[in-house]
Amino acid sequence: MKHSIFILALFIVSGCATTKMIDTYKNPDHVVFTAYKVLLVGMTPNEETRIAFETKLKNEFEKRNVEVMRSIDLFDVEFTVTTKTMDELDAVEQQLIDKDFDAVLVTKVLGAENKQTLKRSMAEWASYKGNFSDDYVQNQGIYNDSDYFDAFKVYHTETSLYCICQDKERFLVWRGSIDITDPKNQEQSMNEYVKLVVNSMGSQDVIFRKK
Repeated sequence: MKHSIFILALFIVSGCATTKMIDTYKNPDHVVFTAYKVLLVGMTPNEETRIAFETKLKNEFEKRNVEVMRSIDLFDVEFTVTTKTMDELDAVEQQLIDKDFDAVLVTKVLGAENKQTLKRSMAEWASYKGNFSDDYVQNQGIYNDSDYFDAFKVYHTETSLYCICQDKERFLVWRGSIDITDPKNQEQSMNEYVKLVVNSMGSQDVIFRKK
């Protein structure tokens, strides 16, 4: 049971499960944001889940003619199991820029034992306006914590899009905070999550455009 919960915990929705966009943030200084090459990062210690999720995101981006790469194809095991400093992450960002990436989309689970804890955490997340390196350094322990999901019955996920554009300030473009209750089926959960993120970004003219 421990491992099945752990594998399914990252993504959501089937049966009586509920998936709800709790909050979105869009950088007010960038009304329309276009990215041509995006790195997709699913932060989870389970490689199978990471591959499946990043692949589903990749498929949805490519349907919309956006070039993407999965982090699983770029970050090897040694990279994720060793703690990175800010300087090291800055170097990674520069390497991405050198490879013509202009954005990174990061998804992670931030758990809460109950709604009261979740609300307190939401207040903290809502005020966060950092960059990709800050976010990765603060949360990279997720990769190595096999007990990360054990205590939580209600999950909170966060997907954040960061600009790493050449000759521009690196900044948070968009963030979606999604509340997940009682996750059951992994396949359906990932599909619903990906659609929710992509549709929300499109409705706000972030990479994708409203039709």
